[in-house]
Amino acid sequence: MADRVDACATDHIDAEDVIRFDHGSRTFVIIRDHADNYSCTDGLCTHEDVHLSDGLVVKATIECPKHSAIFDCSSGEVETPPAGENLCTCPVRVDAGRVFVEV
Repeated sequence: MADRVDACATDHIDAEDVIRFDHGSRTFVIIRDHADNYSCTDGLCTHEDVHLSDGLVVKATIECPKHSAIFDCSSGEVETPPAGENLCTCPVRVDAGRVFVEV
């Protein structure tokens, strides 16, 4: 059964930005896209385990800072190689100015 975790305040993430979120032994990123949607994915690129918290968010995608693989923020799907494996995603709920993640 998944834990629902209070990850951060909504105002801690600017539009088209990303922050790192660690829980237990796992690293995630919380992403706020151009339309103020929040997503949570694995925090490491599936290509070479680079931290996506240093990545670039454009509209509803995140680009890995090392080799420019691009992933869809909400689905985790690879849009541009060299990554060949999708990111895992976690359900997100926003309530009372807080971002809650099911991990």
